[in-house]
Amino acid sequence: MKKDICLSILLAATSSAYTVHADEICKKIVATGHPEYPVMAFKEGSHIDGAAPLLVGEIAQKLGIPFESKYMGSWSEAQSAARAGNADMIIGVYYNDERAKYFDYVEPPFAYDPVVVFVVSDKPFKFKGRDDLVGKKGIANEGESFGTAFDAFLKDKLTVTRVDGLSAAFDALLSGKTDYVIAPYYPGTAQVGRLDKADKIVSLEPPLLSEELFVAFSKKSTCAALASKFGAGIMEMTEDGRFQDLVREVLAEWEVETTDSH
Repeated sequence: MKKDICLSILLAATSSAYTVHADEICKKIVATGHPEYPVMAFKEGSHIDGAAPLLVGEIAQKLGIPFESKYMGSWSEAQSAARAGNADMIIGVYYNDERAKYFDYVEPPFAYDPVVVFVVSDKPFKFKGRDDLVGKKGIANEGESFGTAFDAFLKDKLTVTRVDGLSAAFDALLSGKTDYVIAPYYPGTAQVGRLDKADKIVSLEPPLLSEELFVAFSKKSTCAALASKFGAGIMEMTEDGRFQDLVREVLAEWEVETTDSH
């Protein structure tokens, strides 16, 4: 019994020392994210802006750690940067088993994101679920995952090509090169609005799936030991409504900018 107690104390002391050490060696968090994922994340100059970077930036500030959300290329390139350790954190990422090999996911997720099928409004087709996509030509953003289960279904059963960005995906849809686009509802709808194509592109019901959106640390980052502290911050800000306030603020700004650009 004494040995067990001593071991518990030793483990607790070691864990505490490691956390303190992690705080000391994590001098700054450099994050990246999706450049086309409004309102959660989007490119703004050389940075990634949006509700999700604002969320983790506020948590980092409370922890006393400098935070920078940088644009590092396309979504696929952003993942590669985090995988290589060039970014400490990636913001707004779905879970899948492959990504878990090089990312430490922060629990809990900060949002739930429906994924839908977009089609040309005058070329809809019967749709009740994923099986209705079999035999048709689809398109999706390069580097986009839709969760382990649907990724496997897509690979085995569907004909889906990849392009760099939703704008290119919707161009292919309108040109007739593809029958549908698979994309998260909110950034897809925002992009359709930005392209001023809301009268030509619609989303089908029901959603294909609803995925959890996570923050994740690169396993190569010295800041990964702070995952539990960020998890506590995410839980606090999603439960007390502050994150939802951020989403509403960013959405309002996005809609104003989109309207002004027209």
